Amino acid sequence: MHLKNCPNHCVEELCRNFGCRPASYDTWKKKYGDTTPDEAKRLRQLEKENARLLRIVGQQRLEIEAVKEVWVKKR
Repeated sequence: MHLKNCPNHCVEELCRNFGCRPASYDTWKKKYGDTTPDEAKRLRQLEKENARLLRIVGQQRLEIEAVKEVWVKKR
């Protein structure tokens, strides 16, 4: 079902049937808009990979700071 031509009460009914709030639907629509299912899947994969890489960078920063502290104490 395409929701572009669906009146507001139709969206509310669909949300009720799927157990989500219309606000959640609006958030999803802003994020994914008119993307295809494949594009949405790829976007989720990229977001997951980005989060993983950010964790790695954060861990490396902590390790670098720890090494710097040890180095300063040894001087």
